[in-house]
Amino acid sequence: MGTSSDRSLDGVAPEPLALVARVGSALRLAAVDRQAVEQGLAAGMTLADARARCPTLVTRPADPVADAQALDHLLEAMRHFTPMVALDAPNGLILDISGCSHLFGGPKALAQQARAIAGYASRHAFGPNAMAARALARHGGSGGDVAALPVAALELDDGGLAALRRAGLRSIGDLAQRPMGMIAARFGEQAVTRLRQILGEAPSPIAPRRPSAPIRAEARFPEPIARTEDVMDVIEDLLDQAARQMEARKLGGRRFVIRLLRSDGARQGLAIETGQPVRDPAAVLRLLRERIDTMADPLDPGFGFDAVLLAVPRVEPLAERQQAMDGEAQAAEEGIVALVDRLGIRLGPDNVRRLQPCDRHLPEGAQRLLPATQSRQQLWPTEEDRPPRPLLLFDPPQPVAVIAGVPDGPPQRFRWRDRLHEVRLAEGPERIAAEWWRRRAGHQPGGAGKTRDYYRIEDSDGRRYWMFRHGLFGEETEIRWYLHGLFA
Repeated sequence: MGTSSDRSLDGVAPEPLALVARVGSALRLAAVDRQAVEQGLAAGMTLADARARCPTLVTRPADPVADAQALDHLLEAMRHFTPMVALDAPNGLILDISGCSHLFGGPKALAQQARAIAGYASRHAFGPNAMAARALARHGGSGGDVAALPVAALELDDGGLAALRRAGLRSIGDLAQRPMGMIAARFGEQAVTRLRQILGEAPSPIAPRRPSAPIRAEARFPEPIARTEDVMDVIEDLLDQAARQMEARKLGGRRFVIRLLRSDGARQGLAIETGQPVRDPAAVLRLLRERIDTMADPLDPGFGFDAVLLAVPRVEPLAERQQAMDGEAQAAEEGIVALVDRLGIRLGPDNVRRLQPCDRHLPEGAQRLLPATQSRQQLWPTEEDRPPRPLLLFDPPQPVAVIAGVPDGPPQRFRWRDRLHEVRLAEGPERIAAEWWRRRAGHQPGGAGKTRDYYRIEDSDGRRYWMFRHGLFGEETEIRWYLHGLFA
C-alpha cells in the first residue's frame, strides 16, 4: 500500500516529497512519493545523495508508529468487504475475497470501492492464493501472470537472489521450468517453498486479525421497571460486569453508552466520555448521574423499561498500577482527572481542554490545546532536561528594543510597552536552532529559518523575563529581539 497526496497549489507542480529516518549514523530516505521517483530517488538512498540529485526535495521525519496505526485503521475499514483481512507488514494488507466480490460488483469494482474508503493511492492485485497476490502487487504483475514476475518476488536474501541471477534465472517462469530437487540443492529449501506457494502448488494461508469481542452487558426484565433509582441500580450491576470483562483484557473504557428500552418501543440513551481510561463502576456511575442532572429532558420511564443495555465502544489499555507511597499525590492526580470529567459532562467535552506535549523543540510549538477527552497522558520534559522555562508565553512573541554591550552579548537595557527596563541580571544564551524542514515565510517571527539565542533576564524591579535575539550577527542583515515569556 502506498500513499500520495495532491500538494499542488494554484497550478504549481508539487515538489518531490520523502520521509527520512536515521539508519545507523546516516539519514536515509524511508519512503518517497511519485514525484521523487521521477527524479531518480528511491527508498534507502542517503539524504545527502538525494539532495544532490534533487535540491528541491521536501523532507519530513518518518513516523513508523503512526504508519502502523494508520495501517491498523485501514485494516479495520477493509472489514466492510470481508472478515478475512490479514496484515502484510510493513505496508500492505491481504484480503480473502472468496465468495464476497460479487456483492460489490466484482473484484475490480471492489478494489475501486476499497481505494475510495481508504483515501490512499495503492497498488493491488488479484491472485489464486495469498502469496501470488502479494507477489503480483509488490512486483508489478498487472497482467496477473506470475510466470512473468522477477525472481525478486521470492523475497530471498541478497545472496540467494544474486545466485539466481548468476545462473541466468531472471523470472519465476524460468525457475519453474527447472526440477525442484535441483533448485533446492543449489538455492535452498526456502526458494522451493516460496516458488511452490506463488505457483499455487503449496498452501499459503493467511492469519486474519479477528476483531476483539465488544465490551457489552445487558439486563432484561419480565416486568417493566419505572423508578429511576432501580434503573441506576441495574446500570451499576452492568458496569460491574463490564469492569470484569475489561479487567480480564487489561482495558479501560473511554466511552460508555447506555440504552434504555421502554415497553412502548421508545428508546432513550445516555453517553459519557472520560479523559483517561477507567473501569471503576462507581466513578462511571457518578458521571452518569451528572449527565442525567444536566439533561433538559430527564429520563421518562413512561410505562417502564423492559431492558437496559450497556456498551463500551471505546477502550484503551489500562494496566494495574501499584499503590504509590505518597498516597496524597496519587489521590490529587485522580481527583484532577475526575474533576475534568465532571466539567466535560456539564460544559461539553469540547469546552474543557488540556495541554498536550508535542515533539517539537520550538517553545511555541512544544504543546497544543486539545479537548480533554481526546488528549493522551504523556510525560512532559523535566527541568533537568533543559533550562527553566516560564509558565506564561506570549503568542506571538512581542518585539522589544534592546541595547546590548556587545553585538552578541546579553541585553543591558530594553524597552517594552513604552517602558524602559534596566537589566540587573542576565543568564544565557540558550541557543535554539530553527526548524530547517519548515522554512516558509511567516512561519516564525521576523522571518523563517533563523537561530534564536534565549536569555533569562531580571530587571531592577525584580521582574524576570524570557527573551531572545532572532538571528546571528554576521549571518543576518537584520537582528531583532523578542520577549517570549514572563517568569512567575
